[in-house]
Amino acid sequence: MKQSCVSVAIASMLVGPFAVTGGCVAQQDESRGPGITAVEGLKLGHFTLDERPTGCTVVLAEAGAVAGVDVRGGAPGTREIALLDPVNTVEKIHAVVLSGGSAFGLDAGSGVMRYLDERGIGVRVGTQHVPIVVGAILFDLGIGDGSIRPGPECGYQAARAATSGQPAEGSIGAGAGATVGKLRGLMRAMKGGIGTASITLEDGLTVAAVVAVNAVGDVVNPATGDIVAGVRTESGDGFADAQALLRGQAPAGRRDESDVDQAGANTTIAVVATNAALTKAQITKVAQMAQDGLARAIRPAHMPSDGDTVFGLATGHHEGAAAVGQIGALAADVLAEAILRAVQQATGLPGIPSVSELGTPR
Repeated sequence: MKQSCVSVAIASMLVGPFAVTGGCVAQQDESRGPGITAVEGLKLGHFTLDERPTGCTVVLAEAGAVAGVDVRGGAPGTREIALLDPVNTVEKIHAVVLSGGSAFGLDAGSGVMRYLDERGIGVRVGTQHVPIVVGAILFDLGIGDGSIRPGPECGYQAARAATSGQPAEGSIGAGAGATVGKLRGLMRAMKGGIGTASITLEDGLTVAAVVAVNAVGDVVNPATGDIVAGVRTESGDGFADAQALLRGQAPAGRRDESDVDQAGANTTIAVVATNAALTKAQITKVAQMAQDGLARAIRPAHMPSDGDTVFGLATGHHEGAAAVGQIGALAADVLAEAILRAVQQATGLPGIPSVSELGTPR
């Protein structure tokens, strides 16, 4: 398996000097990047398979981060999320893995565990340490040869590539094979991808998100209500409007074998994070509130064929008082922004255009 990375410049948020190294954007100084890496204590890494558009994305918290999760989709594929219940013992995790490949992609977590284990990172249990790695997957097996899936080596290489600098977005890692707008099948879908966003307040409180967008629904701009990416008309040059289709207000058209009713054939998976010091119950509430941002930017969301899952991480580097409601509201905002960026920065595939190729509102 060869490493393949896609770099995307974030024109409005570039920080410091950059150089292209090994196919990825690498920051040359020690400053933190925008998006999820704006949260001190977190790194982001991607690995994209060469053989077909798929891969995995890893958020590393090598010093540990208090974690929670909220699952709203009807067909989730997840790893180790039971331990995130606030009543359970383990307080901190060391990585979140977002992966393509459907349930097969959960294997990527084993590679991240190997990477952390080699560096002595994990929960100390007697004389041993056990890395705590959670994750979720999306379905992209309909893109190319579905027998090619992310595995342990994908997770290992994504962890090895993780950096606190400028994060790459678009058709990379878990977003490489992601698509959106599949109410009428892949032949009328558009390209999804990876997006990330953050906000830092005057007191230093930071809230951020990274998301892999593979939704059955349309992606909309919450500020305007405009569809940015979604189900295309049969002619392929406009939007059918998923809401109108669901209400029978638009021609149904033809459907292909990638029918939306196939359970688990979609899914938007995300990590929201803050530098605040929160408990497991509090960061779980933040993850729940962040789902509002997903629902604002994706219509419809949380469908039976989606596995929509949001992880929450709190690194505790901010010394100010934590207002959980404020953090949760900001998490919803940055997640919605990250979802928009995921489709805006994506690169199209044959028959599956990107936002830039279709010329839709950005």
